[in-house]
Amino acid sequence: MYCARLKTSLLAVAAVTAFGIGAASAADYSQPLPCYDAAEIASGRAPYGAIPCYVAPRKVEEFSGWYLRGDIGMSNQQAKLYHPSFDTSPYTHQDDGFDSAPIFGIGLGYYYNDWLRFDVTGEYRGSASYHGYGTYPGGSDEYRARKKEWVGLVNGYVDLGTWYKLTPFVGAGVGFAYNTVDSFLDINTPTGGAYSAQGASKFNFAWALHAGVAYKVTPGFTVQLAYRYLDLGSAETGNGVSYDGSNANGRPFQFNNLVSHDIMLGLRFNLDAGDSYAPAPTYYAPPPPLRSKG
Repeated sequence: MYCARLKTSLLAVAAVTAFGIGAASAADYSQPLPCYDAAEIASGRAPYGAIPCYVAPRKVEEFSGWYLRGDIGMSNQQAKLYHPSFDTSPYTHQDDGFDSAPIFGIGLGYYYNDWLRFDVTGEYRGSASYHGYGTYPGGSDEYRARKKEWVGLVNGYVDLGTWYKLTPFVGAGVGFAYNTVDSFLDINTPTGGAYSAQGASKFNFAWALHAGVAYKVTPGFTVQLAYRYLDLGSAETGNGVSYDGSNANGRPFQFNNLVSHDIMLGLRFNLDAGDSYAPAPTYYAPPPPLRSKG
């Protein structure tokens, strides 16, 4: 009888011990309590002892917003000199061209999204010297002039992605060109006779194609190097006067098919530059580590 009671007691102790170990193990694998928003806890709407959720702010790139831009560059212009007298004699152009001239521009733009932006630009194109030379039966002429422009464009650009802060882009623009020609001189090479023309200005439709690469120095400051093909329309002189003061070939000379291959260095300054943040997914505290069984 005593042995039976002892056996029963030992079985009871073993069962209680096993239940305690099982309960402890269950506690080891229990999931953490749900977390609550910090504002909800602060307002008292969360249960007593609620654990706040951890929300890590995620820094994001700021693409959208207004920017100012400034540009400097050099022009490389081409044109075809024309006068009505060229139609009546077999005149042959031997050389036509402009020297390079400086370009100074400013603009206001807007980032529509991370790949599309627009801007409005205005620029002054410095005075470029023109030199031309042509022949005709029995003689030749040398031409000299100076030309400058004011140009205004509305442009759109597509940014093609960013690698190591470098962003290639392409774009196009339309607008106007106000072309001025002055100091025009036609020198007859065999005789030394000179024909001059008054200065004149005219408005033209203008359009442009852009291609380049931009480097983002800081979130609010970008440097870019670009090539631009610019069609300036045409330009013309005023009435002409021969060396003896009489009108000769009084109709103006024209510079047709006036285009420029420009190299531009630009700076962009974001007006709303600064860090922006977007909330990241909510992270819950991980389960407590398992306790080793000793």
